[in-house]
Amino acid sequence: MRSVLKKKYIIPVVASSFLFVGVSFIKEDFFEVAKQIEIFTTLFKAVNANYVDETNPGDLMDKAIKSMLADLDPYTNYFNEQDVVKYKINNTGEYTEIGALMIRKEDKLIIKEPYKNFPADKAGLKAGDEIIQIGDIDLKDFKEDASQLLKGGKNTKITVKYIRQGKTATADIILGEVEVKAVPFFGKIDDKTGYIVLTQFSAKAALETKEALEQLKKDGAQRIVLDLRGNPGGLLNEAVSICNLFVPKNEIIVTTKSKIEKHNNSYKTNREPIDTEIPLAIIVDSKSASASEIVSGALQDLDRAVVLGSRSFGKGLVQRPVDLTYGTQIKITISRYYTPSGRCIQALDYSHKDKDGHAIRTTSDNYNAFKTKNGRTVYDGGGILPDVVMDETKLSPITEKLVKNDGIFNYVTDYYYKHPNLGTTIPTITDTDFADFKAFLKKQNFNFDSESELALKNTLAEAKKEKIDGSISVEYQQLMSAIQRSEETQLNQNQKEIKNLILDEIIKRYQYKEGLYQYYIKNNSEVKKAVSILGNASEYNKILKK
Repeated sequence: MRSVLKKKYIIPVVASSFLFVGVSFIKEDFFEVAKQIEIFTTLFKAVNANYVDETNPGDLMDKAIKSMLADLDPYTNYFNEQDVVKYKINNTGEYTEIGALMIRKEDKLIIKEPYKNFPADKAGLKAGDEIIQIGDIDLKDFKEDASQLLKGGKNTKITVKYIRQGKTATADIILGEVEVKAVPFFGKIDDKTGYIVLTQFSAKAALETKEALEQLKKDGAQRIVLDLRGNPGGLLNEAVSICNLFVPKNEIIVTTKSKIEKHNNSYKTNREPIDTEIPLAIIVDSKSASASEIVSGALQDLDRAVVLGSRSFGKGLVQRPVDLTYGTQIKITISRYYTPSGRCIQALDYSHKDKDGHAIRTTSDNYNAFKTKNGRTVYDGGGILPDVVMDETKLSPITEKLVKNDGIFNYVTDYYYKHPNLGTTIPTITDTDFADFKAFLKKQNFNFDSESELALKNTLAEAKKEKIDGSISVEYQQLMSAIQRSEETQLNQNQKEIKNLILDEIIKRYQYKEGLYQYYIKNNSEVKKAVSILGNASEYNKILKK
């Protein structure tokens, strides 16, 4: 009876809320919207009233909405009441947590990187540790967001059980105020060149960048390298404020364009700058996204900085949260970002998809040309194409698979415990080490998940269903062996970049991120190139057409 009453009252409420929302649509769309809502309402009612088994209206609606939005783009998301409670985006950089980067894999939380002197680090947790229990809760029985179990008030003690190198241990984490710096490192590369690493656009990003810039200038820096590699973005106003450090007041930094007039905006600098003349180089890579692309794209278009590295990610879609009824919420894409020259940052066109349903990326044949302030030609096509493209900074497909599937991460975890006393020594990754790395991958049955390998495995799976796998087993093994030989060939062809990533990960294990940045100052190819360009005034001015 209760179920029937739920259906009786929930469906009209849902329908009326949809109709209420429909009022806000523009007049010419209203009839079509109202028509589709009526069709959906009658369908929803019929399913709940007539389906052979008991249904849950809330679950059905949740899945229907999320499936619909998934067809638009990855960034437009619906949050039901429970999602809203769990989904807490921290843009301040200050939160009470354990102070570690973690990922969820199956029934474990894996520590990817403990931050120096933060609670997890003080508790003795290391990268590679697999947390299997938090307090009395076994993670294999907990399917929700497990990171929520690691939150609490200051000085709260949380006991965790973890696996390290096959052995189970426990640790007590004492929670504290964790402030993750937007600028985790800055320093002098040489007597005249300052280096600033900006890893996120949180609420203090501009302030921390300003303080780093002022300190470096005070210490004698006459040129600046701003490193945005791996920076996924964040707050738009912080991106504008960081540009404002280097360009005058009232300069347009980014424009948003939408089909809805109120979402069309131009964002300008609103303060007096710190230094409009200091030579500036910005390093980006394929993981520099959103606000990182606003900063690099704007300063490139304004001929205020030389951008180098590899093409950035191409995340130029703007989202805004909208509160809905009953405590639900939607984060919806409302517009696109454009640089001062008029280039759209977005790389993938989700309104046009290929036969497999994947969003289409603009090919170089269809790039459009734009002009910078000094008349240089720049192109759209998604993301920011550097002024100085460094091919060696773009990862090969095989290396991307190694990173994505933790091949390098897991190898270095093993390496770390085999070399416990390395300390601050920077090792050389030899050919012997590389051979050891390949042997490790084989021992671990590392899966590259290449498209050809997945297709072959799917073929075998279908053959088993049709009971013909026995007749093709020899050919299958031959093809799989050929693919594996090809993968090893690709590993050998790209061993230089793989060795560099192995070394980077090793340095982080012993010396944290600070040690890695110290190493970059003297050894990283992108940093070296930036210093070379900044140190050659004629080359710098030639690139910017000054």
